[in-house]
Amino acid sequence: MDELLDRLVANVGISRDVAEKAVGIILDFLVKEGPADSVHALMEKLPGAAAVQEASAGNSGGMFSMGGLMGAGTKMMAAGLNMAEVQSVTREVIGFAREKVGEDTIGEIVSGVPGLSQFV
Repeated sequence: MDELLDRLVANVGISRDVAEKAVGIILDFLVKEGPADSVHALMEKLPGAAAVQEASAGNSGGMFSMGGLMGAGTKMMAAGLNMAEVQSVTREVIGFAREKVGEDTIGEIVSGVPGLSQFV
């Protein structure tokens, strides 16, 4: 996880704390919305991913929070990102994940989540 967080800090220009929150939100979204087998393979290849995701899962956003891609984006903006940073963080996370688990698994995840392809 440190490698990904360092990459987000360097490439997107956000703080490490915000990077960790954003990664947790993205991973939690993928766990809930993505194809289970592919997301499980991804989580297995990213040491520390489960802990970051679980920390984010505990912050559901309250009774009126929305789910899906829009909900994940809203949560990231509430964590301190603007829309351009949400897109950049998502691209970096998907790119990093592609390096770790390969194109086939990431392709399955991206095609299995409506709207995610616009970020990659």
